[in-house]
Amino acid sequence: MAIFSVVLCILLLVLLTARWNINPFIAFLLTAICGGVLLGMPLANIPDSIEKGMGSILGSLTAIICLGAMFGKLIADSGAAQKISAVLISFCGEKYITWALMLTGFFVGIPLFYNVGFVLLVPLVFSVAYQTKLPAVYLGIPLLAALSVTHGFLPPHPSPTALVPQFHADIGLTLIYGLMVGLPTMAIAGPIFSRWLKQIHSEPLSTFTSVFMSETDLPSASKSFAVALLPVLMLTVSSLIVPLLPSTSLFKSLLVFVGNPLMVMFIALAVASYSLGIASGTSLKVLMQSYTQALKDISVILLIIAGAGALKQVFMDSGVSDVIAASLKNIPLNPLLLGWLIALMIRVSLGSATVAGLTAAGIMAPLVLANPAINPNLMVLAIGAGSLMCSHVNDSGFWMYKEYFNLSLKQTFASWSVMETVVGTCGLIGVLLLDMLV
Repeated sequence: MAIFSVVLCILLLVLLTARWNINPFIAFLLTAICGGVLLGMPLANIPDSIEKGMGSILGSLTAIICLGAMFGKLIADSGAAQKISAVLISFCGEKYITWALMLTGFFVGIPLFYNVGFVLLVPLVFSVAYQTKLPAVYLGIPLLAALSVTHGFLPPHPSPTALVPQFHADIGLTLIYGLMVGLPTMAIAGPIFSRWLKQIHSEPLSTFTSVFMSETDLPSASKSFAVALLPVLMLTVSSLIVPLLPSTSLFKSLLVFVGNPLMVMFIALAVASYSLGIASGTSLKVLMQSYTQALKDISVILLIIAGAGALKQVFMDSGVSDVIAASLKNIPLNPLLLGWLIALMIRVSLGSATVAGLTAAGIMAPLVLANPAINPNLMVLAIGAGSLMCSHVNDSGFWMYKEYFNLSLKQTFASWSVMETVVGTCGLIGVLLLDMLV
């Protein structure tokens, strides 16, 4: 009954948004309320669950997304994004630009949380699309596929990092195996798959598209790259140095503070405001007007993410994820395939890759620890692959992609959802092949 109720909720959400054109935020709230009733939650608890879900997901994302939107708009308006894309195009050539964007997403995605990397790099995709006249979806999918792979497979991202100690895995081996599985996976789900997406027309949000500027008006390549990559550099340095410092070190406390994604984006915006704005003759008033416009454009995305968080919390508080997992636990399958399947089912039900990974790990950990024949490092990757599968309308990433690229639901399913499914499927195949060799 619980699984049937989840299916009904997902169908309702699809009908509300696709068939009846209900605003996605309202559709999420209606579906969350209906889901709470169908799953037997006390009526008095449903509003609290909705508020908790909205608050928990926005609490960690609101400031980052807003600061990232302002940062991205400045990178676009100043011509820095145009300069970066011009350098990339001249270096790789238009023929290999999707591979260049994939590698950009991979290297940037290793130290960055997925949502931060998304907000930082999507304006670059739009700038490349503007200059090359190539479809934004065709260019964006390779970069986003790389971000998904790093998010699901590679430490120090939350889910794989949390899974390593639960299975008594080795974080170094997990990272090496993750690279072995992840690189071919992102190639297939990125540049290769995107060849079939050239027909998808996209008009990205105007906030992240820039007016073409003459070469003389562009900032230098060194300044453009330095400012655009500043958040990546700050996070990378922090993640590499902090573990090496003693816990009592004052310098470690400082690095933890400035290495927090919120502080990284705030500092990066301050540096960009001066170097790309004020130092180039743009007044503070004009900068603030630009930032205000960026916040107006991003508000719809924030509401949709909040709605997705509300529905996810109702599913979690109702216990439906535990019911689904328990029903799959005793299926006679290869343990790696079973871990992947449990993560897949929870991902489809709840939408969150991190929650799916952590929940599946809690179910599979006793089995892995009791059976030395199961490779714990590969179990981390199998669950990570399952947690990325079949992204759809209950996933905040689905809506971020849809709204940023300004696509219809059908186009989003055909590009984003298929890409995530290719990542999860190829990841599983890679894990099973490695299991035969190691």
